Amino acid sequence: MAIRSERHVALVTGGSRGIGEAISRRVAREGASVLVGSRSRADCERVAESIRASGGTAWPLALDVADPGSIAGALEEARKLTGPFGSIDWLVNNAGIAESAPFTDEKREARFERHLATNFHGARRLIEALVPGMEARAYGRVVNVASSAGLRGYAYVSAYCASKFALVGYSLAVADELEGSGVHVNLVCPHYVDSPMLAQSVERLVKKTRIEESMAREFFRRSNPGGRLVTMDEVAGAVVHLLRGEEHGAVLELDGGAERKPRHPNRASEVAR
Repeated sequence: MAIRSERHVALVTGGSRGIGEAISRRVAREGASVLVGSRSRADCERVAESIRASGGTAWPLALDVADPGSIAGALEEARKLTGPFGSIDWLVNNAGIAESAPFTDEKREARFERHLATNFHGARRLIEALVPGMEARAYGRVVNVASSAGLRGYAYVSAYCASKFALVGYSLAVADELEGSGVHVNLVCPHYVDSPMLAQSVERLVKKTRIEESMAREFFRRSNPGGRLVTMDEVAGAVVHLLRGEEHGAVLELDGGAERKPRHPNRASEVAR
């Protein structure tokens, strides 16, 4: 039987801006206590203070997921902060970076290292640090925010795609290992989201092609199969759906369409398709 309280303790990485901030706020509205983690303690404090002002429970947590030492220090601080609220039983790996360049760019080695360190190894290390405790308590939820770039390739973002494919494959493998443990691992894979990261992509496209900003945004909108940009609140809602539910080994793809049906790639019936 799962051993847990009704009040969950969540860690959201990259939780102080953009999609991560939307997730932190949505998780807090669900009644969970939230550790808002990112590299900027000031930004984390801003979000945590806002959550507390709205009646929620939240703490800022300085955390650089690309740095193993920072992860260890942050988790030690988290244990002191959460105290009587309990251990982390919801983990949302959202922190990520995205840089564009040709795959043969002379700076590719450092670029691949940065993407893998942040988008893959950061999530992996947090899972490896926190899931054993979840297993011991027979309950836990891990949601990894990947991307459609973990399901298909996109030109000029080979490092980003490689890191997100790694995250998807690792997550599904871990989900299989945790079958029956009470700890569920799932993925949210958004296409283009109307977020600060998209704003950076729009800026790069405008600079490269000299088209109008509105036309650049239209390019990304039309690139989504559903014909519209995904909203940050939709991503946050999908994350909470997986945290609250019983899905396991699921990939929830958000493409701007109305349908939001999880796929389970490891299930024999779906692999055979």
